[in-house]
Amino acid sequence: SFKLSYYNEYKSYLRNVCMLRACTSLAASVFQRTLSSAVTVIPSRMKTTFTINKSEPSLYLRLVAEHLRDSVAFQWDSATALRVKNNSLYSEGAISRHLVRSENKLDLYGGPNPLDQAQVDHWIWFGLNRFGHGDFMASVKYSNEILSQRTFLVGNGVTLADMSLFAGLHSNRSWNIVLSKGLAGSNLERWYSHISSFEAFRKSLVDLPQTSREANRKRKESGSANKTEGGKFVNLPGAKMGEVVVRFPPEASGYLHIGHAKAVLLNQYYQQSFKGKLIMRFDDTNPDKENAEFEKIILEDVKMLNVKYDIFSFTSNHFGDILKYAEQLINKGFAYVDDTDPAVMKEERERREDSKNRNNSVAENLKKWDEMKRGTEYGKTCCLRAKIDMKSDNGCLRDPTIYRCKDEPHPRTGTAFKAYPTYDFACPIVDSVEGVTHALRTTEYHDRDAQYYWFIDQLGIRRPHIWDYSRLNLTHTVLSKRKLAWFVQNGYVTGWDDPRFPTVRGVLRRGLTVDALREFIILQGSAKSVNTMSWDKLWTMNKKIIDPIAPRFTAIDKKSYVAVTVSGVKNEVKSVAKHPKNTEIGEKEVHYGEKVLIESEDAQGLRPNQMVTMINWGNMEVTGVQKNGEKVTGVTLTPRLDNTDFKKTLKLTWLADVNNNIPAVAVHHDNLISKAVLGKDDDFKKFIDHKTEFETELVGDPALSSLQKGDIIQLQRRGYYICDRPYTANSEYTGLVSPCILINIPDGRLQTQPTVPKVKPAAPVAAYKAVAATPTPGASSTPAATDGQGANALLASITAQGNKVRDMKAGKADKDAIKAAVGVLLDLKKQYKDLTGQDPPPGGKAPAPAPQVTPADLLESIAKQGDAVRKLKADKAAKNAIKAEVDKLLALKKQYKDLTGQDPPPGGKAPTTSVAPASSPEKSANKLLEDIHVQGKLVRDLKSRKADKSEVGPAVEILLKLKADYKALTG
Repeated sequence: SFKLSYYNEYKSYLRNVCMLRACTSLAASVFQRTLSSAVTVIPSRMKTTFTINKSEPSLYLRLVAEHLRDSVAFQWDSATALRVKNNSLYSEGAISRHLVRSENKLDLYGGPNPLDQAQVDHWIWFGLNRFGHGDFMASVKYSNEILSQRTFLVGNGVTLADMSLFAGLHSNRSWNIVLSKGLAGSNLERWYSHISSFEAFRKSLVDLPQTSREANRKRKESGSANKTEGGKFVNLPGAKMGEVVVRFPPEASGYLHIGHAKAVLLNQYYQQSFKGKLIMRFDDTNPDKENAEFEKIILEDVKMLNVKYDIFSFTSNHFGDILKYAEQLINKGFAYVDDTDPAVMKEERERREDSKNRNNSVAENLKKWDEMKRGTEYGKTCCLRAKIDMKSDNGCLRDPTIYRCKDEPHPRTGTAFKAYPTYDFACPIVDSVEGVTHALRTTEYHDRDAQYYWFIDQLGIRRPHIWDYSRLNLTHTVLSKRKLAWFVQNGYVTGWDDPRFPTVRGVLRRGLTVDALREFIILQGSAKSVNTMSWDKLWTMNKKIIDPIAPRFTAIDKKSYVAVTVSGVKNEVKSVAKHPKNTEIGEKEVHYGEKVLIESEDAQGLRPNQMVTMINWGNMEVTGVQKNGEKVTGVTLTPRLDNTDFKKTLKLTWLADVNNNIPAVAVHHDNLISKAVLGKDDDFKKFIDHKTEFETELVGDPALSSLQKGDIIQLQRRGYYICDRPYTANSEYTGLVSPCILINIPDGRLQTQPTVPKVKPAAPVAAYKAVAATPTPGASSTPAATDGQGANALLASITAQGNKVRDMKAGKADKDAIKAAVGVLLDLKKQYKDLTGQDPPPGGKAPAPAPQVTPADLLESIAKQGDAVRKLKADKAAKNAIKAEVDKLLALKKQYKDLTGQDPPPGGKAPTTSVAPASSPEKSANKLLEDIHVQGKLVRDLKSRKADKSEVGPAVEILLKLKADYKALTG
């Protein structure tokens, strides 16, 4: 233990580069002898075995095991551990060091030189920690610099240092993007390419559990405290390395959507995992739907997804063979031609009744089959059906149609054929003929699996394996081509690549990266359980990928900014980094000057003598605030750049007011469908009547002029955007300035950035309470009635928030997001209880409000109650009875005083003077306008969500009353 303690202290000491250079040969010699003696006490073993956590595997330890494969064995297990006598090692670093020492493989530890070993220790720690917990790009830059004159990190061969760095880079989701964009640096790229060429590294990557790669990558980034759930991938039955063949067979009848993306990416995953082949095959069995233009589009979509196929084919390439297989079934008595009317045929299948043609002879069937092949008038009324089992509980086995006639010429075969096979018949044949070993299909095809194998068995052809996986369902989304086409045809979207669309082109245009999409798909794995995923999870993954590489720019709302004067500064231009943590992205020019612009929303919170931080400039003191009424119209700042205390200051986004600022438009999108999860009987058209596109005109910094289409950036304090159309000073079509169009990229958060227009405004709860608690001058309603209005508004908000929470739970949203939404709901309920003294009623319907009471009504009640008290006293009633009536009388008098501010007059006559309002008319009018604005937002939000009339009605009544009060006050 003394030697181990000394070793750890000395290792930490050596990590300091300056100290490394100061080490003396004597110290090195002493430490070398210490290590040698330490190694000798470890007993030699024939075989060392350890375990690696299968659900969160360590690529680093897999690499170590591969380099020690002659003397070390490992097993995938539920935990990572190495048993040493009566103790266990659990950390990756400790396990790797022990293995190389105990197996006398010090060459992997840098050799006998303690200085080299200390450097290896440094890189073990660096690779296992810095790429997950630190600044990724800073770690990349550091690694690139170190490798400037080195082939390997330490010494002249592969060591634990190279393994750890390789594992650290590979485990970070940003690495592939950094590498593809050339941001890694030439030295690191050269090293990574060289290391990747070694067989041990290639084999270790392929050999990682199929549940692991993306889970491992996410674990490294989120840290050990935040364990991540990996995708569940099946070990394909009968799969052999290098022999697996999978296929992606879309129909060329539309654009690929995100559901197709899951299919092709899953097939690509198995193709790469088993070093097999991927067939790209167009299912062109229906000439009605086949479109050569869509074929071109789908191939482009596949290319966008970075999918490379090995074989390209069409089902129509096999039409001749499929025709012969159909005739083989006829001759065997396993198929018959049926001329039954389609509607009658459907009813017979539902009733499980045989067709009148089911028992026709083979000769008669061949005669009718010839009519079908020639496309005669009679042949067009027929179809060829497989004779399977009309009594089966599986409807797919009740004599399905396998051939039908089509008049339309085929895009590839022209008029050579008049009868065409169905997909269900052609698919198993072509899969078998083309050598497909594993057919991956969504679970919606599960009932057809028996039919698939029936065709295979009756035709006597090779039998591929089928694996069903769950189809991709997303909240607020339909993936039916027919429904998506309806949106396009009716003008609800601009086209198939609209950013609101779930097509591959749509989501990529909105800023989703292929890496994020692939990770999202891999995370789900090939499990069969069907659930509905939330878009938020996908966009959160996307943010983690783009954040390290998205350059930062500034833009201010063109219609809502305040001019600021900065005292004592001169106009100048400086070069600053586009990304505060990634200098590899480059620099941009930033203008500084006396006149700058800030967001109006930020300006409203400024006060004299306040210290603020101008982002990328420094601290400044507010020395003047100019107002027009309550609105800030101008601000004066004095630089205090020597003050570097930024902890408690208000951070301001700013933009110099210069002539070459760039006009830009930020476009935000909402879900096309307002309901999170559509029920089986829901008509999607009932949930689309709301605005889903919002534009904000911006003034952007001059550097935005360098953006090209597809560039992803971050506008400070606004969010992430993708350039949809670059800025042009003179459009080739109009000759006018064309602004830069930026499409907002969701980041998975429920809350938007402070200065971003809120696409779906949160219910302004505080304002409801203000409406309820503040009497309106000139209004005749009592406080109780006003409280009822506030209660109705709060109940409407509670109902809306409750629906939102239920939608999020149904959509399997992120737990933190659900927790935040539940917190808002509980706060609303608390406000309701504070306001009314009662819990919100079930169903969200407020109790009937108490009838409005006027002072005259109260005076009448007081007079009647006074008479009742006097009568009881005159009748010498019991004291308890008299006391109860006196209490009622006092309560009425108190209510009168609360309402009028005066005691009830003697004799029950109301005073003729009125009570002056507590505030000035101007202030009350401004308050009413604010309340009207808030309530109007609520009403619009309720209507956009197609809320129930019981929610919309009370909210509209409150709005109308507020408007009436404003009109009565101001005329």
